[in-house]
Amino acid sequence: MTDVYVIGVGMTPFGRFMDKSVKDLTREAVTDALEDAGVDRDAIGAAWFSNTTQGVLEGQHLVPGEIALREMGFEAIPMTNVENACASAATAFHGAYLAIRAGMTDVTLAVGADKMYDEDKARSFEIFDGALDVHKTEETFERLNSIGDGVTPPDGTVIPNAKRSPFMDVYANWAKFHMKTFGTEQKHLAAVASKNHYHSTLNDRAQYRNDVSMDEVLESRLISWPLTLPMCSPISDGGAAAILCSEEALERLGVDRSRAVKVSACVLGTSVNREPEEYQKHLTHLAANRAYEQAGLTADDMDVAEVHDATAFGEIQQSENLGLCAFGDGGPAALRGETRIGGRIPINPSGGLESKGHPIGATGLGQTYELVTQLRGEAGGRQVENARHAISENGGGVYGIEESVCCITILSRDEAA
Repeated sequence: MTDVYVIGVGMTPFGRFMDKSVKDLTREAVTDALEDAGVDRDAIGAAWFSNTTQGVLEGQHLVPGEIALREMGFEAIPMTNVENACASAATAFHGAYLAIRAGMTDVTLAVGADKMYDEDKARSFEIFDGALDVHKTEETFERLNSIGDGVTPPDGTVIPNAKRSPFMDVYANWAKFHMKTFGTEQKHLAAVASKNHYHSTLNDRAQYRNDVSMDEVLESRLISWPLTLPMCSPISDGGAAAILCSEEALERLGVDRSRAVKVSACVLGTSVNREPEEYQKHLTHLAANRAYEQAGLTADDMDVAEVHDATAFGEIQQSENLGLCAFGDGGPAALRGETRIGGRIPINPSGGLESKGHPIGATGLGQTYELVTQLRGEAGGRQVENARHAISENGGGVYGIEESVCCITILSRDEAA
């Protein structure tokens, strides 16, 4: 089987764009990726399109990819629509990768675009209602609430009653269980959030670009204890895309090999039935181990990471699942500065979902955009020095007590260049 390379990436700014459509965001991201790769539209042999919101907000339940890409002039090629909750974009990348590995085509496009803002904010939050088993909603939340039993907020804490994504309560319960198990504290969550908001000041495509101190994070409006507003990702509009090709296509297309990034591994995993205490059976940990084996690398080889920090606790949990630190040490590692740019293992140099933004159908490809940029040495003020290997984790949905799905991708600088 051939090696696979990312030869072009594109990304719109993430933010609130009421005047732009899904078609507009798709066009911007794909055009950016084609220009970056130095190839034209006719080079693409197959496409994967990721979107999660159009059905809920616009009624475009079917063929959104064909509609968005045909509008750009793509015709005749296979197009696959992908929905995998917050892991949709990485799943689109996975499909584009597998098609080349299987020899079905030698150049593919993965693109994700989502518009989450609506004049009626309540409708935006409805998007998340279907990201778990709708026949077992009450049962699911009862079990998730139970894992946080025994960990309570400080006296006098006012529990908010505002409308919010139900996933903020999910993450809050996961955080409470981690506190109970490992002694994690709210200050560790604040360290992650403050670090990511600083990183976003170096990213001109980030939704929020304001530096926030740990004290400011802790003093901000409570969302779902122990999570405050700066610890939580916003809803976002945005698009991102990647163009992949085979080893053989690099020469045929005349690609600058020094900017081609090798896909060393791409693994899709789903949840398992486990008890909360069996954290080493977490789907991300299992998928990461498979990815390291596929790549012939270890966690110690990783120089930079982008993980799914829908909340600050998400980064703590996934840094441990990826083996970038020991179980229980994700929060202290952030507090020690190890995950900051310039630290031992920079995590979310883009600013992460917390401040770069989280347009669900584009998020995973936004991570790809960042890591390709890092491995090329083109990240400017947020550049991780001498980055050779990078890992991303993009997760989505809830099943039982963990995410429904995750995708782990390992990218490497092409040493043959």
